[in-house]
Amino acid sequence: MSGRPEPPAMPERNWADNVEFSAARYGRPASLAELRGLVADSRRVRVLGAGHSFSQIGNTTGTLISLAGLPAVVEVDSAGRQVEVSAGLRYGQLAARLHRHGLALHNLPSLPHVTVAGACATATHGSGDGNAGLQAAVAALEVLGADGELRRLSRTGETADEFAGTVVGLGALGVVTRLWLDVEPTYSVRQYVYDGLAHEQAVDHVDEILASGYSVSLFTRWQPPAPVYQVWRKLRVSADSAVDGGATAGEADGDPGDPAPEFFGATAAPVARHPLPGMTGENCTAQLGRIGPWHERLPHFRLDFLPSSGAELQSEYLVPRGLARQALAAVAAIGDRVAPVLQVCELRSIAADECWLSPSYRRDSLGLHFTWVADATAVLPVLAELERRLAPLRARPHWAKLFGTEPAVLAGLYDRYVDFGRLLASRDPRRTFGNAFLDRYFPRP
Repeated sequence: MSGRPEPPAMPERNWADNVEFSAARYGRPASLAELRGLVADSRRVRVLGAGHSFSQIGNTTGTLISLAGLPAVVEVDSAGRQVEVSAGLRYGQLAARLHRHGLALHNLPSLPHVTVAGACATATHGSGDGNAGLQAAVAALEVLGADGELRRLSRTGETADEFAGTVVGLGALGVVTRLWLDVEPTYSVRQYVYDGLAHEQAVDHVDEILASGYSVSLFTRWQPPAPVYQVWRKLRVSADSAVDGGATAGEADGDPGDPAPEFFGATAAPVARHPLPGMTGENCTAQLGRIGPWHERLPHFRLDFLPSSGAELQSEYLVPRGLARQALAAVAAIGDRVAPVLQVCELRSIAADECWLSPSYRRDSLGLHFTWVADATAVLPVLAELERRLAPLRARPHWAKLFGTEPAVLAGLYDRYVDFGRLLASRDPRRTFGNAFLDRYFPRP
């Protein structure tokens, strides 16, 4: 026996089992030097985050790399209101450590299980009328290029334009090894759930409903003749317990609030809910108005439980926030086709950002997120019809979810799409970090 450790086993599939990894080699480097060696020795490289992507964006026939083996870094700069983070860290791990330092992020994903670099690279967003996506918190990042050079790009200074094209870089411009994120003082949140919001109320008052909390989600199954919605309202509580987002002064941490019995005709849920029918609310973050730290309320799901159902496919489309009513009408019109293959749909708002390939680039957005049954044969025809209905609203698909939007159409939805192609040709002319997915949407010039 040599005494050498066994090489890490390559994961066979993504989290949802709908993507079978086809890499010829798998690496889990323990140092930057090992990472450089893997990149230098590979013709094609893709970096795998937590495996929560439903599209083929993370697949490769070359070398698949996980950054989970690199040293975990969380370096807090309280005075500068930033934190330096290793790319492979998961949001749930980062958030807990920030909270212990009395700090917080402005937003979190529904699933705290995803990695920081992977979520930012694909514009995973969280929610809230005033809250931009997770990528908006990135102030700087460190990228390892195909030539082995380690470059630091910043929101300000001479690299600012390239930075805006790199943050949501789809893993195409190099391996992101570290990120510097904006932070703020820690805060608390209370969460209420309401059952039975009528479709007419949702359409007529969608702007008021989405603006009624720090983060608001509507869940529906689009069942005809008229959908019914569940509303999740996350209300921010200021550090001094002053009135903020619906909380009242003097409430002790952990005490339940007294929710209004009705919300636009919907009724306050008497017990904790799960967005998916038949699943227990124990898997979700605390509800019923109990105040808790931001990182234990903003996600829908708890870090120590299986997120969502596991047996599913997912798609998401972001339309301009001002077209929310039209988007609701467009989906409701095909509810009879959507409902049979749908587990649940989530509607939420996201503020604009400046990242070139973000679906919320320079426009406030409404996200329509679909959790489908795990049957691609049944789902894909419905997905095609859904995309046809949403096309007049200039719907941009989430990069890491299932979608069929044609490259020419997608190119027309982004002001800086051509600029990203030029940046890609400049930074990775040999397409070391490419794959079939990227080749389709960003073909070589």
